[in-house]
Amino acid sequence: MDAFVGYTGVAIFLVLTILVMEKTRKPAGGFTEYATAGRSFGPFFGTMAYVNTFLPGTVFISFAGLAALSGVLGFYLLAYGLLGILLMLALSKPVFRWGKRFNLGTQSDLLGLRYGSRNVRLVASVIGIISTVPWIVLGLQSLSLVFEYLSGSVIAPVVAVVLSVVVIVVRQIWTVRHGMRGIIVSDMVQGIFAYFIGTLIALGLLVMLLTNGHGFADVPDGFTSLLGPDESYGPLYAVAITVTGALGTWCWPDIFVRLFTANSTSTIRKTAGLAAPIMVVFTTAVLLVAYLASSDPRVSAAPDHVWFIIAGDAGIWVLTLAAIAVVGATLGNVGANIQAVGAQAANDIASIVRPESGANTRVAKWSVAITTAIAAGIALLTLETVSGLVSLAQVSYQGIVQLAPTLLLGIFWKRANAAGAISGMITGFVVAAILQVMYPVQIPWLGGLTSGIVAMLLNAAVLVIVSLVKGPSAAERQRVAELWDIVGAERDPKTEATTVSA
Repeated sequence: MDAFVGYTGVAIFLVLTILVMEKTRKPAGGFTEYATAGRSFGPFFGTMAYVNTFLPGTVFISFAGLAALSGVLGFYLLAYGLLGILLMLALSKPVFRWGKRFNLGTQSDLLGLRYGSRNVRLVASVIGIISTVPWIVLGLQSLSLVFEYLSGSVIAPVVAVVLSVVVIVVRQIWTVRHGMRGIIVSDMVQGIFAYFIGTLIALGLLVMLLTNGHGFADVPDGFTSLLGPDESYGPLYAVAITVTGALGTWCWPDIFVRLFTANSTSTIRKTAGLAAPIMVVFTTAVLLVAYLASSDPRVSAAPDHVWFIIAGDAGIWVLTLAAIAVVGATLGNVGANIQAVGAQAANDIASIVRPESGANTRVAKWSVAITTAIAAGIALLTLETVSGLVSLAQVSYQGIVQLAPTLLLGIFWKRANAAGAISGMITGFVVAAILQVMYPVQIPWLGGLTSGIVAMLLNAAVLVIVSLVKGPSAAERQRVAELWDIVGAERDPKTEATTVSA
């Protein structure tokens, strides 16, 4: 009976989401409508889209697991989330205005425009795709735990993963059918369940924990230290993962494109103002549940399962609502990630490698299928992992943050050029990969710095040095000056199907 209640609840939620998308569907309107929803959404939809993409279902799993395993260190998610919102404010005007003026549809489009280089666009796309796979794996892990716990652990973990893949594949049918408009609208529905209802559930679980012997004084020793229990982390580790998260936030292709769906620069700024309190309240509540639950022996044995363990103690109805919150948070992030992989493979890789073929939808569909299969395989290999899944998220951040120097210096420094960007990205990504193999968590002899931070600093240095040594031509200076004029204009521009002069 419990499994029937749980699975029925999830099914009703999925049907509701699809019905809302169908109700708000618009006739096909070309690539701009498909990729950016016609740049038509206001602050509320923008807020829910951003939050539903930034806070995936793995917040309830791996990030909560870190708080249950290592204490206050797990709250770094809140710190880098707020820093990411500040970065949104800084990026809002140049990204939106260049996007609207030149009808850009992807992050790589913008980088290609800024640097006047197809190769910059290609390298950035490859890094983005490789770094995205671990996040899709975490999404599948989140959904598999939903199905496993709702069944009362009757179904095998491998069956739970298969169910997760089926749900994601079915959900992608509507993603392809509706494009970005469907994603934004579904983000609204999924976000309400994930973050508003999810917060209420978390607050109720907090009361239950506090009144049943799981108070702040009962957490394990060392939980109040940023160095973690037994001081297992270096003094710079917390700073490193926070900075990596904040800078990496807007390097994710699926999050970045959210800036293109807004209807004005002002809307993006209002979105930041609305997103901040939602993130603070929701993230704090969920992480506190995990933090206090650490004194439960069941949680210490399987910290990544903390959300389901504690919600299950409140009964099947609460567990079902808690599971729906995870599903809602997961679908928006995984769906957007998979779509971003397909779009980049077709638009930013295949069309560059074989210009005569253009952006091929068949390439996009095959990329989606292959990426989903790879992610499913990795999820199956990590079935027995009950703690430390946050390391998958951090690994992906070590790679994606290598786009930060190219993106940020490109937007805020006129001298940055294509040669510097390409050299920096390749150097940073290779160094990050090597260091990650040698030091999976932190680099002890550098005070706990992570592979991504060290590689990113080297990346930025290479970009700056190459850009200074290889100065821009007169034509390049003029082209970049025109881009800066668009940013400095009094009003947002109109879309024109031309490019800046070469």
